[in-house]
Amino acid sequence: MSAMRTANLQISGMHCASCATLIQRSLSNAEGVAEANVNYATCTASVRYDEALTSSDRLIGIVKAKGYGAELGEDLQKAFAMQREEAEGFRRRLLVSVVFAVPVFVIGMVLMWLGIHVPYADWLLWLLATPVQLYVAWPFYVGTWSALKSRTANMDSLIVLGTTAAYLFSVYAVLFEPSLGQYFETSAILITLVMLGKYLEATAKARTSDAIRTLVGLAPKVATVMRGRKEVRVPVDALRVGDVVLVRPGEKVPIDGVITGGASSVDESMITGESIPAEKREGDAVVGGTINRQGTFTFRTTKVGSDTTLARIVKLIEAAQGKKAPIQRFADSVAAYFVPSVIIIAGVTALVWLGNAMGVSSALVAGVSVLVIACPCALGLATPTAIMVGTGLGARHGVLVKGGDALETAHRLRHVIFDKTGTITTGVPAVTDVVPIGVAERRFLSVAGSIEKASEHPLAEAIVRCAKGRGAAVRRVTGFSAVPGMGVTATIDRKRHYFGNRKLMIRHGVPLAGLDGRIASLESQGKTVMVLAGGRAVLGLIAVADTIKEGSREAVGSLQKMGIMVHMITGDNERTAQAIARQAGISHVFAEVLPEEKAGYVKRLRETGPVAMVGDGINDAPALAQADIGIAMGSGTDVAMETGDVVLMRDDLRDVAKAIRLSRLTMRKIQQNMFWALVYNMLGIPIAAGLLYPFTGWLLSPIVAGAAMAFSSVSVVSNSLLLKRARL
Repeated sequence: MSAMRTANLQISGMHCASCATLIQRSLSNAEGVAEANVNYATCTASVRYDEALTSSDRLIGIVKAKGYGAELGEDLQKAFAMQREEAEGFRRRLLVSVVFAVPVFVIGMVLMWLGIHVPYADWLLWLLATPVQLYVAWPFYVGTWSALKSRTANMDSLIVLGTTAAYLFSVYAVLFEPSLGQYFETSAILITLVMLGKYLEATAKARTSDAIRTLVGLAPKVATVMRGRKEVRVPVDALRVGDVVLVRPGEKVPIDGVITGGASSVDESMITGESIPAEKREGDAVVGGTINRQGTFTFRTTKVGSDTTLARIVKLIEAAQGKKAPIQRFADSVAAYFVPSVIIIAGVTALVWLGNAMGVSSALVAGVSVLVIACPCALGLATPTAIMVGTGLGARHGVLVKGGDALETAHRLRHVIFDKTGTITTGVPAVTDVVPIGVAERRFLSVAGSIEKASEHPLAEAIVRCAKGRGAAVRRVTGFSAVPGMGVTATIDRKRHYFGNRKLMIRHGVPLAGLDGRIASLESQGKTVMVLAGGRAVLGLIAVADTIKEGSREAVGSLQKMGIMVHMITGDNERTAQAIARQAGISHVFAEVLPEEKAGYVKRLRETGPVAMVGDGINDAPALAQADIGIAMGSGTDVAMETGDVVLMRDDLRDVAKAIRLSRLTMRKIQQNMFWALVYNMLGIPIAAGLLYPFTGWLLSPIVAGAAMAFSSVSVVSNSLLLKRARL
């Protein structure tokens, strides 16, 4: 029985998402290939194949046969360099296009409209338009050729067809019949506008990869390994399963493992999203990239290299980005039929006019009129102009949309998933309840604040803030000691005090009779309850919790009114999760999950409709990438913001509904633009072909066709600009 193998290929030469689609289709159809996935974001391909039927060399040959480069192995740094080079290439072409196209527009249209004559204008326009047509538009010709080899057509095909027709007709007119007029400005301006879109797309793709770059940089580069009784600093890449590693306070855990000695509090917010550090002792697992807050411990490594949690998160983001191909624009879908239809109509038109003995000049005029009036200016502008106005409108309202795909997808959303910590909640523990027993509140808070002043625990910081905020004096204590997983002890006024959970009270013989009900009630609300005792007498209770943000409940209600189902997902325990969900008005909760489980939950939910994921942490990055739309909070980590499609700059959850309303408004404009552009073509092409000539004796000239095309484009742009007046 033959074995299945997986080949990872580095692809070069892809200039648009359709290139990735073409390569993926070619690989998928090859003999022996079970599955192929091409990731346009990282310029890589993963192919699972039967080694008895094909080989990696054959797969590379298939890619090269389509006009692209390929080599075995993945190199993310090389892929990032290729992306930067691609964006820089489009930027250079855009600058060249602007330098030449603006004078063409001014001379060929503005001055002509003003009646100002420029000597040798036609020859000058030819000179200026040629670099735009032959250099700037070259990637469009490449895309058209790739599409032709696959027997299809795309927007590149439309651009090439229309601009080339206008350019070549203009060259013919300048050389042989100046009276026909020229259309150099038509081709030059259209190419410039489309090149602007290509450049924006390339830079957006490069920013997407910044998420992976940031993740890769999270893990420390060196670790302290115990060799007998000696401490040796070694590169993390040199660690092996079974090594014993030492971690001091403030250091990052270099790799995954299990604690063999010592205890501490570890900030695992990058994995769980929780702001409260997890108490760790012997036998507990630790994850690479997390931060050791206090205490020194040793651990034995259990996972290295690509098996670590951090490496798996990187792979999850890569995979999700690879599968989340850009939306196939409506204009591209009709192009496969529109392009050959226009060519046939233009050819038939020319032949008919020749057959009627109207002369080569008349036949050429009619044929070119069809091609010029079919030039997809309005069709090409319908989507990008609406998106440009829509993204600007969103930015003014604190909603940063990183790409047109997000606007085109968000209007169809059926589900919105909120991360809990830092998204629905503030992410910072705060004192919610102060319950003194047999002592004044200020005295109670003074003792609690004084003890916790010596602690570095985030819960301690919340208690000290509360004490100072309510005017309680914070004094120095003696004999302070932290008991991992239980609490702290200290001496005040020669009396030993204990501050912590039930376990700490039981250890020191402090009776909790009559308090169990009150403690249970507070804990059922998702709060962390701590008991303060002086000697064997309970002085009171303090409850600390992560509180929901202002506007969270209103945001959930707005989404529900829009017909969207709202969910909450968190790495926190079920009890706390349900308590927060009740406060926010959410009934669908997924608790106690790891990052890969979050992405899996999103993936399953997508089977019932488009999903948006809203989060702020590194742990949310895979889910943000897996969702149809990733919405990141502006106050969140760089990774979440880079992975997300939409960033809420004001850190206000109510802006999620604004983003969806913005998408609906923008899509409405796109649909209106598409309608008018297509109606224009359907009416204009028959007229240009001479359909009305037998009845009216009127033949549409290329000059009129060019004017009509310009009017169509102006109408589409004007309709898009009306979006500026919309209210979110």
